[in-house]
Amino acid sequence: MSSIKVLIVDDSAVLCQVLTAQPSARGEVEITGVAADLQRVGEALQAQWPDVIVLQLGLAGVDDVALLRQILAERPTPVVVSAPPTEAGIELAMDALGAGAVCAVTRPTGIPRKVSTDLSDDLLHAVRAASHARIVPAGGEPIAPRPITPRPIAACPSCSRFPPVVAIGASAGGARALETVLRALPADSPGVVAVVHMPEGFTAAFARLLNPLCQVEVREARHGDRVLPGRVLLAPGGAHMLLKRSGTQYVVDIIDGPAVSRRRPSVDVLFRSVARFAGKEALGIIMTGMGNDGVRGLKEMHEAGARTIAQDEAGCVGFNMPGEAIRMGAVTRVLPLQAIPEAIMGSVEPAPEVSMEQGPA
Repeated sequence: MSSIKVLIVDDSAVLCQVLTAQPSARGEVEITGVAADLQRVGEALQAQWPDVIVLQLGLAGVDDVALLRQILAERPTPVVVSAPPTEAGIELAMDALGAGAVCAVTRPTGIPRKVSTDLSDDLLHAVRAASHARIVPAGGEPIAPRPITPRPIAACPSCSRFPPVVAIGASAGGARALETVLRALPADSPGVVAVVHMPEGFTAAFARLLNPLCQVEVREARHGDRVLPGRVLLAPGGAHMLLKRSGTQYVVDIIDGPAVSRRRPSVDVLFRSVARFAGKEALGIIMTGMGNDGVRGLKEMHEAGARTIAQDEAGCVGFNMPGEAIRMGAVTRVLPLQAIPEAIMGSVEPAPEVSMEQGPA
């Protein structure tokens, strides 16, 4: 198996040190260059175009989003962005994800004397995932989903005390995919609980950016938050989110714990709790992402009677997660991204399901 050729755009030794800290990276990753400014980026790309670019955000004199779009326009290439866990850094990361970056990782502040295992593992995993990603350029324009006519939420067909619950999981490319879905939902949509693989701190900023763009309320989940119609709860980076019942309500628990499927938050953790506590009252949706996080959990939801949807391959940056769920028989329908909001609103009312349907529900 050939090594992954990586160009690092960084004005210090931090990212190179982080990426090569794992012994396994030495045979798996080949650093083709380290560029500290735009001139060196151009020279490095001319000398050898890499499989993956790791881009430090906030370089002096560099418009990160413009550089990212220029690279994607010239030759679509997976880009992993690295940003410090500061408000400014997170905002830069959100802009980069919106412009087409595959994923974002936390950048350490300063040059660490000893790189943590978690930090190097996160970056190596991101590079691995990015090397298999299919790039879908953003085109520089805001996402404009098809408008959906709001419909009132009907009572749960099996138990009128509990409202419908929609559980969503996504990874690489998931920020843009989730934005597309949430911006199309009306204010009276079912309550949504979602996991998107992002570092700690990034999910709160993502929620703040999405909230004014959406008719639904979008926020990072807090322990004990209720799942309500018109509310979207995002699992916080660095913690797991579970669904539980409290009286006649659904609530979320935010817990610490080891990574599951190499992730924290994990889609599997959320989906398994939804299968247990919501069962056939829930709708599960697995979207773009590398790896297999969420596949087993979606299978448990399907077996518990929940309706389940996978995003189709055409719109995915990474089709591993939805593709594996389809192969495992965990999916009721396969839909294009733009049809998922309509399927969410359609899930409120009982309807016959068509296996592997392509198109709006």
